[in-house]
Amino acid sequence: MAEDYHPSTHPPFPPSTEDEQVLWLRLLRSRRVGIATFYRLLGEHGSAAAALVALPALAQSTGVSGYQVCTEAAARDELCAAAAARATMLCIGSPNYPRALLDLSDPPPILWVRGQLSVFKRAAIGMVGARNASSLGGRTARALARGLSEKGQVVVSGLARGIDTCAHISSLSGGTIAVLAGGVDVIYPAENAQLADDILEHGALISEQPMGLRPQARHFPRRNRLISGLSEGLVVVEAASKSGSLITARNALDQGREVLAVPGHPFDARASGCNMLIRDGATLVRSSEDVLEALQPLAETPEAAPEAELALDIPPPPPEQRDLAQTTSLHQQILDRLGPSPLLEDQLIRDLARPPQAVTPVLIELELDGKINRAAGGMLSKEVEEPMH
Repeated sequence: MAEDYHPSTHPPFPPSTEDEQVLWLRLLRSRRVGIATFYRLLGEHGSAAAALVALPALAQSTGVSGYQVCTEAAARDELCAAAAARATMLCIGSPNYPRALLDLSDPPPILWVRGQLSVFKRAAIGMVGARNASSLGGRTARALARGLSEKGQVVVSGLARGIDTCAHISSLSGGTIAVLAGGVDVIYPAENAQLADDILEHGALISEQPMGLRPQARHFPRRNRLISGLSEGLVVVEAASKSGSLITARNALDQGREVLAVPGHPFDARASGCNMLIRDGATLVRSSEDVLEALQPLAETPEAAPEAELALDIPPPPPEQRDLAQTTSLHQQILDRLGPSPLLEDQLIRDLARPPQAVTPVLIELELDGKINRAAGGMLSKEVEEPMH
């Protein structure tokens, strides 16, 4: 790929007809087409239709034979499933697409939403924590969510057991957003089906995954980046030292969001993650007033331009220097060098004999895809498939 290539040269526009929606779905759902590849193909070929034509040859150049793109029938089946679930397709660049997600380096090209689209135009605060929350953690989450909701904030969480459930329930009347790891029509856990229905009245369910997809363990890290991405700040109520909540907190920091945490007893393992975050600089919070005070400087930034004047062009990812063959090769080289036993990231980069700026983005992609795990101290290991919990 030419080194001066940048997708912003001719940014694509969102689909305006059902046929164009089908083309976008087919491209994004095609095998080995992730978010970065989707944008790169649109930028290179000018349209989803042209990219679909070119994709089999590109795949063959990476060593994949017999490659077939997602069929039109499969894409139209997804549209039908969305219609049955009363889900709305939001494509990047469309007026209703959540503007907060445009800050991400990998904003989803397509989102499925059930509920009230207006909720995405309001200020939002994320709240996450332990699934096996203590009674004190649950009471704290409910009090925080209720206080934030009463002050006009939308509460964003992941519809999981424990802290997520408490946060959604206590902010129902004011509006809450549940980000799902599977399809927007697949409620997990099933015990929250009624809560999901209640959310639709004043809030929304949202997912980047295909309709009907049942969530698996590898989907949750990607879900977590959207929870923080939709929020001005992220509150961690109760979290162990190794938990999905800390992944969400790291995403928030990478996205430039404020991270806040509720302190806990030093001997309580469920609070160890929160205490670590506070030790490392997260804002300590005891009440909704603490949260709003910490976020106040963000609210005092210069007023944004009127919505009608804002450009709706698709934001480009950072300049991409790797073609599909190079990306596939680097992915495999990394996975070949990793196993269940952790390896220091610096050592991996030395083994690969590549500059850090070339390896780091690929490591992030693999982590988001659930193929590698990152532990404290810069340690990396290959993901071992485990049952979802």
